[in-house]
Amino acid sequence: MTGDLNNLKKEFLKSGIVRDDLDSNPINQFSVWFSQAMEADIIEPSAMSLATADDVIGIRTVLLKYFDDRGFVFFTNYGSKKSRQIEKRPQAAILFPWLALERQVKIIGSVERITKLESLKYFTSRPKGSQLGAWASEQSSKISSRSVLIDQFTSMKKKFSKGEIPLPDFWGGYRVIPQSIEFWQGRENRLHDRFIYENHNDGWDISRLSP
Repeated sequence: MTGDLNNLKKEFLKSGIVRDDLDSNPINQFSVWFSQAMEADIIEPSAMSLATADDVIGIRTVLLKYFDDRGFVFFTNYGSKKSRQIEKRPQAAILFPWLALERQVKIIGSVERITKLESLKYFTSRPKGSQLGAWASEQSSKISSRSVLIDQFTSMKKKFSKGEIPLPDFWGGYRVIPQSIEFWQGRENRLHDRFIYENHNDGWDISRLSP
């Protein structure tokens, strides 16, 4: 196999977007596209690429858990590499690659921890196995084998065999507060439609970008 990927090119033939199609509020517009992604049976429509940085750049896939006018929320271990990067430089970029719809949404903004009450509310809604998994995994740390992780999970299962599983103090949510949100729709001949919402003190400005 060679590194030439020219034969993978395809035309984007789905319908485009025009300015009049867009809601004046990007969160409302995102909600429309997110609903359409769910209706299209896309695998994990809530999966988003999350980029963070300190002295180096990191990227990984996480799941969006909820969003509103305040921003976009995901959960993680506060000791993980991405969390350490966020604490040092509280900015992030997230990308939703809904390729089956020939769409992408890119969000850039600042990041803050959500309240402990918000984290607790979500944590208690998780399956018990996921709750135990949060306790068992020291995320991003090196381990000698999978058996170490399984042993730790078993230990946590015994420890919390009775009663409710408490929220770990090292686990919780972050909110990405958008400064810009870009909606990308693939079009024929690479003349894609791109619109960016930029947050200013008096509201959102919307501009069309060249592809």
